[in-house]
Amino acid sequence: MTTLAFDEQGVDVVYEGTEFRLERVLIEDAIQKDYFDVTDHEVLQMVAEDPELGGEPRRIGDIVDG
Repeated sequence: MTTLAFDEQGVDVVYEGTEFRLERVLIEDAIQKDYFDVTDHEVLQMVAEDPELGGEPRRIGDIVDG
């Protein structure tokens, strides 16, 4: 299972028991979008090889603004 915790500067990730952080700049460079326009599904696809994408994708800007 993969857990993503978003804040304004990046994402804390737990993937298969390993914890790490993806910084905002890294995500923007990888996806070629402004951080707040990137979706949770896009971040999950960066982390997991074959992620289970359930539900509608949500923009990080919407998640952080809560």
